[in-house]
Amino acid sequence: MSRELSLHIVGTPAILDRPKVALFCSVKCPGKLILDTYDLAKRFRDKGVTVISGFHSPMEQECLRILLRPTHPVIWCLARGLYRHIPTNPVDCRAAVAEGRLVMITPFPDTVRYITTKTAKIRNRLVADMASSVVVTHAAPGSKMEALCRELLAEGKPVYTFDHPANAALIQAGAEKLDINDQCFPFTGILTVASRKSDTNKGSL
Repeated sequence: MSRELSLHIVGTPAILDRPKVALFCSVKCPGKLILDTYDLAKRFRDKGVTVISGFHSPMEQECLRILLRPTHPVIWCLARGLYRHIPTNPVDCRAAVAEGRLVMITPFPDTVRYITTKTAKIRNRLVADMASSVVVTHAAPGSKMEALCRELLAEGKPVYTFDHPANAALIQAGAEKLDINDQCFPFTGILTVASRKSDTNKGSL
């Protein structure tokens, strides 16, 4: 199980102790869901939700750009060994790491220099296991991402997705419909826990 994997870390390890939401999106994503995913990333950013992701697909990388703009921490899980230098592509991460806003983790040693189907599968499972909830803005039908979602749902993991015909199979499998305009944003509890811990830490300084 991925929970037993040892991690190689760059950044502030304490960020890993925060409540987290996993974020996934397949490489090919319908236009409406692209817009919804942008809005979701902004909502996470504005609400201070700590997001963990592989930030590998084009849409996930766009989310990384959005999430790194404020001071709230982000967790980037790699499907390869750590980079020799802090990446500047797809996003310049140097300032975020230096300021303690981004932690990069991987279960793979430095000798693993390329992303493969196998390492991506292990990475995605690790991301899901480390999070309290999983958001999949789109999983292509028949994809490995859809298979992972079905796996997680069978295990009782909370999985959310947008209510869209392209996500019908996920919803039918048991994924919760996500409406970012809903006043009862499902990740408010995660934010509350994180904020409470942060306030406690500040009080102990």
